[in-house]
Amino acid sequence: MATLNVRRWEARTGLLFVLPCLLLFLLFRFGPSVAGVLLGFFDSSIGASPEWTGVDNYRRMASDPVFWESLRITLIYTILYVPASMAASVGMALLVRRAFLGAAFFRSVFFLPVVTSLVLAGTVFTWLFSSEGPITKLTGQSWLASTTLVIPALVIVSVWSRFGYGMLIVLARLQDLPRELEEAALTDGASTWQRFRYIVAPQLRPALFFVAVIETTNSFQVFDLVYVMTGGGPAHGSFTLVMALYEQAFKNFDFGYASAIGVALFVMTLVVALIQRLIIGRSK
Repeated sequence: MATLNVRRWEARTGLLFVLPCLLLFLLFRFGPSVAGVLLGFFDSSIGASPEWTGVDNYRRMASDPVFWESLRITLIYTILYVPASMAASVGMALLVRRAFLGAAFFRSVFFLPVVTSLVLAGTVFTWLFSSEGPITKLTGQSWLASTTLVIPALVIVSVWSRFGYGMLIVLARLQDLPRELEEAALTDGASTWQRFRYIVAPQLRPALFFVAVIETTNSFQVFDLVYVMTGGGPAHGSFTLVMALYEQAFKNFDFGYASAIGVALFVMTLVVALIQRLIIGRSK
């Protein structure tokens, strides 16, 4: 009994010592989020005191054609990007799964774009897709000057810069899978696609769910590449939700409306993640 009391006292003492750091962490981690949600109910701008407006910012957002157009562009980008990124991640993970000469080198090369600055990558790809770039000369059209091709161009760059992260997640899961099932299926005459569909893919579901949620969140929050490569153009053809938030906050200085857009973006991301949980992450 005495030993148990000593352990409880030590635990409480330890908690007391870490409490200041824990409070600071909670303050700086969740404080801005709570402040952002509250700011969405105010009319706030530089040089003026915040004024309570209730849900006026959300009513304005519901009737704002720019918001709905930016949402449409963001959804198109997400629909194109997430499947392409996941397919590239799974494909590359399967490619470097087996041990062969230079496998570690190729894994490092495939992961290198993840740690490359998006601003630097965007600058390079801006030249590649520009009117004087090799891609334009090859296809005969400047992708970044076309409202039809600008989103596919951004998707290509985003997939290139992100697939290495998903590859590592899927690869870690692949290396934990028992090889006996695949070997037995191979002995029974199963093709490569049949082994992947019926044996490998079902066991990859947790990793695929994680990658899908992460990449969907990234796609809804895309900003760096858009800002560097197009600035939202041409003709607002790549004007995403975060670009709309940025314009309202740092160009129009309408912080209340920008916060309302941020809250809407968070809710949409959460809803999509829950849907993915039901479709991909649900276990039998």
